[in-house]
Amino acid sequence: MTTISLLGAPWDASSSYLRGAAAAPALIRRALWSDSSNACNERGDNLAAEGVLEDRGDIPLPEEAAAARDTIESAVRDVLQGGQRPLVLGGDHSITYPVLRAFRARTEPPAVLHLDAHADLYDHYEADRFSHACPFARVMEERLASRLIQVGIRTLNAHQRSQASKFGVEVLGAERWSDVIPLLGRVRGSLYVSLDLDVLDPAFAPGISHPEPGGLSVREVLAVLAAIKTPVVGADVVEYNPQHDIRDLTARVAAKFVKELVGVMRR
Repeated sequence: MTTISLLGAPWDASSSYLRGAAAAPALIRRALWSDSSNACNERGDNLAAEGVLEDRGDIPLPEEAAAARDTIESAVRDVLQGGQRPLVLGGDHSITYPVLRAFRARTEPPAVLHLDAHADLYDHYEADRFSHACPFARVMEERLASRLIQVGIRTLNAHQRSQASKFGVEVLGAERWSDVIPLLGRVRGSLYVSLDLDVLDPAFAPGISHPEPGGLSVREVLAVLAAIKTPVVGADVVEYNPQHDIRDLTARVAAKFVKELVGVMRR
């Protein structure tokens, strides 16, 4: 069975409004291995067992944004070439674009399941085409995804609605989160999962930069992950901001998602 490779991408220089997500990977790892719980997920995988999860540590990132993107892409490509599947800890959501670029050698690009409060489809944001508000515009322009299914969105403006229509994005608002469950049963090929923690209602995840009330619960996100039937070739968990967390609660939520994503990726 394929080993999952855990990588940290400590990058937040493409963030708007607040920084802080670059500090997330280390704290998610600390929560993941905390003695307050054990290393098993709900499927029964023991993440501490040999051959389940290999932690490759954080990717050393240069300060210049284009160089950082290239470095992330190269690190993920190394994982894929080694026959493993990457699970990347952000960092802000801009990292998803270079991660998905690493899959370009595949015959068919994966479908992407994107859980988020925000569509991240801006053509540019604050004069930056590679902002964390823009990764899925770049992904769809470069045809890095065979389809894009977004769940939990509750901030669409006119521009992003236009972008979603232009790229054929399937957008399910937070009120329609459960509609994705039968949809996931019909996805063909492979799947990549991008999980932005602000898909959650802020009550479940205080440690985020852009809290949007009216989001999903932790259990609802887990129900979406459990509904995945197609092979998951990679994933990321992004936008945890430790500067705004309370008692490491959001770090523990992120670690929970890591545990369950490992189970989904090992099916």
